[in-house]
Amino acid sequence: MSSESTQVWTGWYRDRRGAESIVITADGGHLATRIRGIEYEGASFAALRAAADGGGTPLTGCVLEWDLPLPVVADGAAQQATLSCLLTLGERADLSLTLHYAGAAFESGIAGGDFGEALDRVRRQLPPGSDFGGRLAQAA
Repeated sequence: MSSESTQVWTGWYRDRRGAESIVITADGGHLATRIRGIEYEGASFAALRAAADGGGTPLTGCVLEWDLPLPVVADGAAQQATLSCLLTLGERADLSLTLHYAGAAFESGIAGGDFGEALDRVRRQLPPGSDFGGRLAQAA
């Protein structure tokens, strides 16, 4: 991954055995994280698989949570906002995003595992003339 395009987010991994902090890296076409000493990578969160076995074992039976800064531009001025992400990986991937901006919370609802779809749901709720200002990794 090139450091120019790599984004790094911190968060939490939770399963039946407990919780641990994690670091997620995203570079536009690739995601990676290390959980309990095992590297997981994939093209999307729902596609994270153990790297050591050639990408065969999927990450499942867990919850990933992380926050990331996401500026919102309104009337030409950028204002800081935070996007809270909650991903449940089980038989299917359920993703929920909540944007905390200007004293309000804009929620995606459950959007399967598609980050782009969930983000678009949040975007459509923003006040007229507002849009996201930062660049999120396309991998997400």
